[in-house]
Amino acid sequence: MQVREIGTGLWYWTGLHPAWTAADGGPDGWAQEVGSVYYEGPDAVVLFDPLVPMEDPVRFHQALERDVERAGKPVRVLLTVDAHARSSQELAERYGGTVAELPGGAELDLPAGVELAAEALEEFVFWLPEHRALVAGDLVISQDGEVCLPRTWIGEERWDEALRLLRPLLELPVERVLVTHGEPVLDGARASLARALAG
Repeated sequence: MQVREIGTGLWYWTGLHPAWTAADGGPDGWAQEVGSVYYEGPDAVVLFDPLVPMEDPVRFHQALERDVERAGKPVRVLLTVDAHARSSQELAERYGGTVAELPGGAELDLPAGVELAAEALEEFVFWLPEHRALVAGDLVISQDGEVCLPRTWIGEERWDEALRLLRPLLELPVERVLVTHGEPVLDGARASLARALAG
């Protein structure tokens, strides 16, 4: 488990995914360590794609309980994609929070401070204007410190559509890209994103 502060009220943590197998890895697969985001918004503590790290669940819950109690705000859970439900229900129930349904972007009930930056291929990319940060799931990842789109995951038949639907992200003043797979891109994030979306 790794935890790092990205900005005031914005944290990124990683944990080992319990359902991961060696077959999930490899050059076109994904690593067992995945990321989640904690954001202290104006009216809620927002957890994006949360996973309770199986390496140290007790320490994780102690830290999160302290933060939620200090913030004094309800807990909201947002998913970038349904497959990232992970520990969402467990955490929502434990902290008296809610998990947002993912019907469609226009109907998505978002807490203050969180905007929908893009909707593509049944996945959401969220925008935190306060931190100039994108929060992404499987469509936008990072490798070797660079933002990238996993072409083999997306598939050739959906590649052009993904690029078209994600290119509006470049209209935002992006400074950080927080990803589930790979390390957060905190330096030169917008330029890296532009390279990834060039196709």
